[in-house]
Amino acid sequence: MIEALKSDEIINKVGGRFKLCALIQRRLVQLMDGARPMVERNGRSDLEIAIEEILQDKIVPQFDDTDPDFKAALPDWKPRV
Repeated sequence: MIEALKSDEIINKVGGRFKLCALIQRRLVQLMDGARPMVERNGRSDLEIAIEEILQDKIVPQFDDTDPDFKAALPDWKPRV
């Protein structure tokens, strides 16, 4: 299952490596907090579950700039003049 991360298919599906990493991380937190998997567990780890959910289009990235976590990740930035 981890081999799927080497494929460009999953990277292109979510729009890049950074977005893929962020999506997996968010889903892992949900699973560890008790969320039900959207695919059969079959003895797989939470990481493998998150990857399979992405491959099966069960979860998709929704990065919203109104999310407080999103704003916290982006400190006040001003371009150099």
